[in-house]
Amino acid sequence: MTESGLIEKFSQVSEAAVLYAHLKKNYPMGDYYSVYESGFCGFSVHYSLQATGIKNIVINAADVPSTQKENVNKTDRVDARKLAKSLRAGLLRPIHIPEREALADRELVRTREAILKDNVRWKVRIKHFVYRQGIKYPEKFANPKTHWSHRFVQWLEEDVSLLIGNNKDALLQQLSSYKQVRSQLLEITRKIRTLSKRADLSANMELLTSIPGIGFHTAITFLSEMGNIERFSNEREFASFIGIVPTCHSSGEKENVGSMTFRGNKHLRKKLIESAWIAVHRDTALAACYSKYCKTMDENKAIVRIAHKLSNRILTVLKRKTKYVNATNTQH
Repeated sequence: MTESGLIEKFSQVSEAAVLYAHLKKNYPMGDYYSVYESGFCGFSVHYSLQATGIKNIVINAADVPSTQKENVNKTDRVDARKLAKSLRAGLLRPIHIPEREALADRELVRTREAILKDNVRWKVRIKHFVYRQGIKYPEKFANPKTHWSHRFVQWLEEDVSLLIGNNKDALLQQLSSYKQVRSQLLEITRKIRTLSKRADLSANMELLTSIPGIGFHTAITFLSEMGNIERFSNEREFASFIGIVPTCHSSGEKENVGSMTFRGNKHLRKKLIESAWIAVHRDTALAACYSKYCKTMDENKAIVRIAHKLSNRILTVLKRKTKYVNATNTQH
């Protein structure tokens, strides 16, 4: 499209270089702009388009202005035309695009989370297998905290294998898979520890871990996911990015506040909620707030309020470049 309207519709292979060559051949001396919706392809398309000289933006699909007719007649062709019209009119707000190096950090941290889930799954499978065989834990492993130690795994490989007879091959195979995943988890954790000591991250890691409830992995997740903290102008904007602001439907004098918005960074929201549960046991002020909230609402809604307070603390320490000091706990 140009200022005068639609001038061409065409299809091509999904390569930025091919698009750029077409534009240069047919519309030389022009400024080229493009847009696509965020999805499974990530930002690789964006980087490719930018490298050719096409000014590209990536947007959230929910932010594209749509008519009722377009919603009930949804096709790729309709969506493409809608995006082009909105881009030309300047109605689209792009999402934040991280730099390639920052994206690599994010992928490393997310990969650890995926491996951690696999590690937990294998533990559950093995325990369920042992339970189905009717095996009881000996006294030395009565405490669940002793499970998955070197001695516990050795007991599974040697003693339990003898007790279950013909089923030992299945158990040994599961244990082999578990140890492989555990080895991967240890390796990637070491890499993330090294990453956290990098010059541009180490100072912010100290700032974040000074907040009660914020541990090492939560801190590195925040730093790898959010990018430059200066792009957030206020606390609500930061909370909205995380996804801990409520939905709201208001009309006239009626105002209805709903549950948390479905938008936001699911990785940060999960970590922040986990940290909030820890914080209410470590921070006197947050514990008092949590108890107060629980008198008027469900505990899960109360913990979201605590998570919102934690997000405010995160934003404050990173912007002020000072560690968090809890005056209430210091007095005690």
